[in-house]
Amino acid sequence: MELLKQKIVHEGIVLNNNVLKVDSFLNHQIDPKLMLEIGKYFAELYREAGITKILTIESSGIAPAVFTALQLDVTVVFARKRKSLTLQTDLYTETVHSFTKKETNEVSVSQKFLNSNDRILIIDDFLANGDAALAMARIVEQAQATVAGIGIVIEKTFQPGFSRLKELGYRVDSLARIASLENGQVYFAPNLP
Repeated sequence: MELLKQKIVHEGIVLNNNVLKVDSFLNHQIDPKLMLEIGKYFAELYREAGITKILTIESSGIAPAVFTALQLDVTVVFARKRKSLTLQTDLYTETVHSFTKKETNEVSVSQKFLNSNDRILIIDDFLANGDAALAMARIVEQAQATVAGIGIVIEKTFQPGFSRLKELGYRVDSLARIASLENGQVYFAPNLP
C-alpha cells in the first residue's frame, strides 16, 4: 500500500534496528484519511471471506479495525488489557507479550461478544514476533469461532511473527512489509502475492 509506505518514509522514526516509531499517524496521533484507505484495502482483501466481526487489541489496532469494519459493515471487538468493574466474569482471556513495551499483559474479551458462528478478521498495527496476533487467535478459538484472516498494518519481516502465524495455518495480509531498519533507514520487503 503506497500511501502507507510514503507515511512510513516521511513520518516514521527509526529508533533502532528493531523499533519503528509511527506515532504521528498510527498509534498516538491518527491520520483518519490514511485509516480510511487502510480500511478500504483490508475490506477488499476480505470482502468475500464472510467476516462477521473484527477483533483487535487496545489501543493501536482500534483505528484500522474500525475503519475496516465500516467498509465491511461489521462490529469491532477489542481485547482489553486491563479489567474494569464491568469486565470481571465470563471472559476469554490470554496472555500477550508486547515486543515494543517489553511487558506482558493479560487481555480479555467478554464471552457475549464472540460466538461459534463468527468468522473473525483479526487486525493489528504491527507484526513482530506474532504474540498479539496469536493471543487474539487463541481467544477466537476459545469462542469456537473461526479466524478468517489476520490483517497487519506494518509487518517487520526480519522478526518471526509472520512465519509463526503461517506455520499454524493462518492467512496473514500485511499492508507494509519492512525488511530492515538498519542504519536508521526503512527498507521495504516486497509484498506477497
